[in-house]
Amino acid sequence: MCQLLGMNANTPTDVMFSFTGLATRADEHKDGFGIAFFEDPGLRLFVDHQSARQSPVAELVKRFPIHSGNVIAHIRKATQGRVALQNTHPFVRELWGRYWVFAHNGDLKGFEPRLHGSFRPVGDTDSERAFCWLMQELAKAHASVPSIDELSRTLAELLPLPASHGTFNMLLSNGQALWAHATTSLFWLERRHPFGAARLADEDLSVDFGSLTAPTDRAAIVATQPLTCDEPWQAFDKGELRVFVGGQGRRIG
Repeated sequence: MCQLLGMNANTPTDVMFSFTGLATRADEHKDGFGIAFFEDPGLRLFVDHQSARQSPVAELVKRFPIHSGNVIAHIRKATQGRVALQNTHPFVRELWGRYWVFAHNGDLKGFEPRLHGSFRPVGDTDSERAFCWLMQELAKAHASVPSIDELSRTLAELLPLPASHGTFNMLLSNGQALWAHATTSLFWLERRHPFGAARLADEDLSVDFGSLTAPTDRAAIVATQPLTCDEPWQAFDKGELRVFVGGQGRRIG
C-alpha cells in the first residue's frame, strides 16, 4: 500500500529531512507522489505520477526549504485507480473558504457512498471518493466554520464508516490543524526542546535539530512507519484519531 507523512508545527518549518526519508521508500511505492504545504490560507501543491525516486519535482522538494505549519505528503502504491496524475495524493477541496488536503493509505472495498453537491471525484480511486464523502458530510454537519474541537468530534463520528470497509489510515488538514486516523500502521512523534540529532532509518543522512531550532519550537511528525531510528516514535492504536495543533497532539475520544 501507500506511505504517509504529515507535519504540524507551531512555527513554519521545512520537511526536507523527513521528505527525503519518505522518498527513499518510493522504490516500492512507485506509482506517484505528492506533497502539500499550507502557508496561511494559501497552499503549495506538488504532485507527479512518477516515483519520488525519479521525479524532478521530488528533487525540487528535497532541496527547496519551503516553510509551513502543516504539511501532508504521500507516496503511492496503487490498489484502486490507474497510475495517473488525477489519482495522485494528496487531494484538495475547498470548504468554508479554506483549502482542505487529504491523503489515504489503504484499500476500501465496496465503499460507494452517494455523492451530491459540490464534492465529486476527478479520478477513480477509493481514496478520493472517501475524501469527497467526508467533505460532503462535514458541510452537512456544520453551517459555518466550526472550531477545531467541533471538527474533531464530527470526524470521530464519521471516520468509522469508511474504516469499516477496509484499511483507512489517513491524514487531513485545513491549515489550522492536522488530523490523523489509523486502522493499521501509523506512528507519531513530537520534537521539542531540548532538540537533538536524528538519523534517517532508510538512508545515511542525519541532522542536528538543536542547531536549527529555537527553544520555543515544537513540531509533530506522523508517518506510516518511523522515519528515523533514534527517536521515540509512538504507534497509533487501531481506530485511533488524533489532532495536532501547534506541534502538539491529543487523542480524540
